[in-house]
Amino acid sequence: MKKISFVIPCYKSSLTLEKVVREVQDAMGELQQYSYEIILVNDCSPDDTFEVIKKLCREHKNICGISLAKNFGQHGALMAGFHQVKGDILVCLDDDGQTPAEEVGKLLEKIEAGDDVVYASYAHKQHSLFRNFGSFVNEKMAQFLLGKPKELFVSSYFAARRFVVDEMLKYENAYPYVIGLVLRTTKKISNVEVNHRQREVGESGYTLSKLLGLWFNGFTAFSTKPLRIATLTGFICAMGGFLYGLYTIVKKFVNPAVPLGFSSLMSAIMFIGGMMMLMLGLIGEYIGRMYICMNNAPQFVVREMISASKEEDHSKSEAEKPV
Repeated sequence: MKKISFVIPCYKSSLTLEKVVREVQDAMGELQQYSYEIILVNDCSPDDTFEVIKKLCREHKNICGISLAKNFGQHGALMAGFHQVKGDILVCLDDDGQTPAEEVGKLLEKIEAGDDVVYASYAHKQHSLFRNFGSFVNEKMAQFLLGKPKELFVSSYFAARRFVVDEMLKYENAYPYVIGLVLRTTKKISNVEVNHRQREVGESGYTLSKLLGLWFNGFTAFSTKPLRIATLTGFICAMGGFLYGLYTIVKKFVNPAVPLGFSSLMSAIMFIGGMMMLMLGLIGEYIGRMYICMNNAPQFVVREMISASKEEDHSKSEAEKPV
């Protein structure tokens, strides 16, 4: 019997998490050919999310709860969950109920058919306009910088084979980006269409700063294309300056009375200077992240871990000690 490991990053989900877990249990109750476990990762949520996780762990032996010491973001929380995965197939989904756990059978069916990773796609996404824009930018960035196929849709709801998880765990540097780790591991990736629900409670935890941080993780951790673009841009600016210099010299010979424009000179200086600062900032971003990784900055820090099975094992070992 194959085992399915559900990893759910949790943030401000005290009102929705129990419903999501119950839906996972109901869905797996209909898939009798699988056993399963649920790993709930509290990403230092400011509400009572971890208290709900503790309650679920006490009530169900196949649920493991992890609490991180600070907010590491969705991808850091996912990596924390991946380290506890024991199943043959990984399934990741959201904690807000928008990703339908009841349709997990569709993803598992595609995995059993031979695909290594299966992402859920949505005919009608129910995110806010801001979140949809962030997803669109993320899609285009992954397509251009990471080599994602144009027809492939990536989302937070996906299933993956065990060897993909093992390969992702080899990445030990800071700034994990799960999509990049998947794309560099295998090409056998497909989509299956599922329903996307309207958010019932709360709002998305992604702010503009978090989205920017996610995009930076994507194109600085797994691609050198931005540096190549910087080189190409510098070459174009240099050629433009050279040609403009030739044009100025020819114009001076043809019509000596025409004064050389101070405004055009300042515009050129400001443009070239701005481009140089932008490219230096980009290079600095790469170097800064390399420095942080060399200092062994953690992907996540676990404050507390709880599961009913581990508590039982601990009690058993205590009872077996000689008096």
